[in-house]
Amino acid sequence: MYIIYLFDFCFKKYCRQIAMFTGPTVGGLLNATCGNATELIIAIFALLQHKVDVVKYSLLGSVLSNLLLVLGTSLFCGGLANLNKEQKFDRKQADVNSLLLLLGLLCHLLPLMFRMAAPAQADSVVTSQATLQLSRVSCIFMLVAYIAYLVFQLWTHRQLFETQEEENEEGAAAEEETPVIGFWSGIVWLAGMTAVIALLSEFVVGTIQDASDTWGLSVSFISLILLPIVGNAAEHAGAIIFAFKNKLDISLGVALGSAAQISMFVVPLCVIVAWILNIDMNLDFNLLETGCLALSILITAFALQDGTSHYMKGLVLLLCYVVIGACFFVSRTPLNQNHDQADIVNLGFKSSAQGYSTL
Repeated sequence: MYIIYLFDFCFKKYCRQIAMFTGPTVGGLLNATCGNATELIIAIFALLQHKVDVVKYSLLGSVLSNLLLVLGTSLFCGGLANLNKEQKFDRKQADVNSLLLLLGLLCHLLPLMFRMAAPAQADSVVTSQATLQLSRVSCIFMLVAYIAYLVFQLWTHRQLFETQEEENEEGAAAEEETPVIGFWSGIVWLAGMTAVIALLSEFVVGTIQDASDTWGLSVSFISLILLPIVGNAAEHAGAIIFAFKNKLDISLGVALGSAAQISMFVVPLCVIVAWILNIDMNLDFNLLETGCLALSILITAFALQDGTSHYMKGLVLLLCYVVIGACFFVSRTPLNQNHDQADIVNLGFKSSAQGYSTL
């Protein structure tokens, strides 16, 4: 598990090397595409093995990890390192990412509410097919919104995503951005890293159930908590370093940008890929999982609403992540069984209501 993310770190390094030859616009697009390449590759291999539950849990865990763990640790450590300073950041970048996350949350809530609001006499197969069609249509609009976000970020409003520190450190940045390999060498190494990550991803997906049986942990906890923690290690370390240096704009760009990218690009792309492979994958992540996502987005948005930061905000975000992790640690119900249980509860509630109405 840890080896694959070591190759992921090298993969992102080669992406940055190639981006130095392509210019800022194409380079930014390349970094955005390669930022969560490992999560996307693992998700595709899990889909090929028809492990839709693992795909949903791992992608949801990546969003929660970036919003609560990565951002929370950055704000906490940055606040402790700058106790005598008021840490400030530009709210414009955070507002754009928060809007994207709320749009993604809406696309997750609608299939869930549609399924739970289905009439008691409705056929479960018809309801599931309608939910699947709604999810696929929503994913198309999510990808359109993500493309518009790339245009907004890289062309029309690029100045909103440029940090003020870049102007003060042009000399140091120029030295750091000197390429160490050629363009075609980077392409070759990038292709090699992609092949290795693909092979390791197939191994990781195939051993999740065995790891669950060996460690005595649920598949949901491994997929939602452990995999994202290891996968976001590089971004986690980078965001904390920038927070220590009182560069919260960069830390927010790393955490919120990655969360928005997974929510608005990786998740809908996986649904479309599953559609092509004739695999039923929808945006219904169940009540518990969707509730955790909704509360995490709202808590993060409230924490960033005033444009300032201190260690207490980071501590609250970290504690929220710990509580969510504890929830899934004690939860051992597979994802596909949650649908059946929710349907039984709905049918029982509606049948009871109908019984009272006839009295």
